[in-house]
Order: sequence, then C-alpha cells, then structure tokens
Amino acid sequence: MNKVTKTIVSLASIALILGLAFYPKIKQAISKNPEEDAKKEKGGPGGKGGGKTAVIVSVVKSTRLDDMVNSTGSILANEEVEVRSEIAGRIILLNIKEGDVVQKGTVLFRINDDDLQARLRKLGFNKKLAEDNEARQKILLQKEAISQREYDIAVNSVNTIEADIEDLRAQIIKTTVKAPFAGTIGFRYVSLGSYISPTTKIATLTNTNPAKIEFSIPAKYATAIRKGSTVEFQTENEDKTFIGKVYAIDPKIDPLTRTLQIRALAANPGNQLVPGAFAKVNLILKSKGSAILIPTEAVIPEASGNKVFIVKQGKSVPVKVKLGNRGEKNVEILSGLSIGDTLITNGVIQVKPDGEVEIKEVVE
Repeated sequence: MNKVTKTIVSLASIALILGLAFYPKIKQAISKNPEEDAKKEKGGPGGKGGGKTAVIVSVVKSTRLDDMVNSTGSILANEEVEVRSEIAGRIILLNIKEGDVVQKGTVLFRINDDDLQARLRKLGFNKKLAEDNEARQKILLQKEAISQREYDIAVNSVNTIEADIEDLRAQIIKTTVKAPFAGTIGFRYVSLGSYISPTTKIATLTNTNPAKIEFSIPAKYATAIRKGSTVEFQTENEDKTFIGKVYAIDPKIDPLTRTLQIRALAANPGNQLVPGAFAKVNLILKSKGSAILIPTEAVIPEASGNKVFIVKQGKSVPVKVKLGNRGEKNVEILSGLSIGDTLITNGVIQVKPDGEVEIKEVVE
C-alpha cells in the first residue's frame, strides 16, 4: 500500500468516527420537525408504538322517555267559511278588506233591499185593513148577523198577512251579511255594485287560533289513544315544537288504509301555524318517565349482545349494555350505563379496549 492510499484510508476512518460521534446533532439539524421525530422515537402519534385516538364524547344523563307514535298530518283552520249571500241582488255596501281581522257580528256587505222594504210597507197596509175587517166581523158575529165561518175567514186573512210580513222581514235580514265568527278576511272576489247570487263567492273568512292538526295512526293503536292525549309536532316553516291536545277521534277505522283519523287542537296566538301546512306529528301514548338515551351510532353490535365505549382515566373501556326502545336517532339503555358516564359517541370504530384516547369535543 503506497503512501497516498494510506492517507486516504486514514482520513476516511477519521471522518467515520466524527460522523458517528456527531450523528444525533446532525440529524436534529436537518430534520424538518424535531418534536415529531422525538415523538416517533418515543412511540408517539405516527410512531411504531401508536398514539391517542381522538374521540367525541357526551356525558350520560337522564332524559324524559315517552311511548309515542310518529305520523304525518296537516294543519287545518279552526273555523273557515266562504262568504256568500243567501239571496240575489246588487251590493250597495262592501266592508271587506283583504287581510283584515274582523270580529264576530261585523257587517261584511249589504244588498239593495228597496223592493223588499216596499213590499213590507204594502203588507203593513193590508194587515191594518184585515184587522179592521176582523173587528167588524167579530161584532156582527156577536149579533149573529154572520156565520162563524165568515168570521174565521176574516181571522185567517189577518194571520196570513202576518206570516207574509215575517217572511219578508227574514228576507230583509238576509240582505245584510255579518261575520259568523272572528277571523281574517281572505281574497275578495266582487266589487261594490256587483250583482250577486247565492252561488257567487264573495270572500273567505278564516279563524286560525286555535289551529287544528289532522293526522292518522295505525289501527293497532286505536285502543291506546284517548281524548286529551298530548301531541308534539313540527311544521315545514317552523323549527319550533308545538304542543296540542287530541279533541276528536274518528269512531271507525278506514278499511282501505287500516288507519284511524285523529284531530288535535293547538294554541296559535301568533298565527305561526298556517292552514294547509305539512306537520310531522309525535303522538304520546304513555309517558315512561326518565330513562337513559344515547345515539344509535355509539352502540357496537356483537354476537353476544351490544357494547359501548366509555372513557375512564384517559382510556377507552368497553361496557356491555342492554337496549330498550329504538327511535330514529336514539336508543334506550336499560342497563350497563350510569348517569355521569363519559360515553364515546364519535370515533368509536377506531378505539380499542383500554386504548388511550384524546377527547376532542364534548357534545350535549
């Protein structure tokens, strides 16, 4: 080995020794994330040793549980009527403003009754003449100057005219149409001076407080429903939950749909319940009191039953549970959980028994 080769070998040996000595510092200097490298060496997240699993949890609490039936229905007005006239004639007074709220007894419109008033005056004169004639006939009867039959004809004439007067007065009353109940005027379909008949639609009058909810339930619940049962419902245009009471139940089951028709009343002071709106109804058949309800996604089904994961001392602990009634989003827990337990609701698939977890969020 010549002198040059020996020099190169010596320098390479010195460089190797220095590299091994200063390797940790060199590695830290060229690393983009020293803290993450340190975690990996210690077995942190992303390292060979595995890390904490991020989860979302909720605290188990007692919730009111009711035995209820879900259904759909419609909102109805408490009272609704098409305003029409009972007789034909020309409108001489129109007191209908679209959208106005009117009280019971408010005059809505009046029809010209001049001809009826004239006939009434004529009958009044005829009645006076018939009464005078009856008085004279009575005197003659007492003197036996006429027969009883002639007197009876005079009396009948008076009675007939009185009946005609009553009929005419009834016709005159019909020329004035009043609001049968308090409500809101809808669209108007005639104008002042229009000639109308009993088939002419004048306007609509609607009362919406309280509002009615009409829905149906399967026939198997027919014996469980009672007048006064509580109804909870929501509409398309309101997120608020409204409360109503059943006031009417159809006495028969529809043989085509095998359902029972039901109506309930709900207070509607702000007119938030609009007639014709769709309603999602929950009919409470029986209240079971308080119970533990958890999200269905927190339950893991197994061959031997069902389990959930709770957090204890920073670790996920599996717990066997017994399920009760199921809803759309929640399920009743009969045993296995206690009030105050920290239940894993999201991320349950990733956790392992006694694995370390990190609580990312606590939801109600």
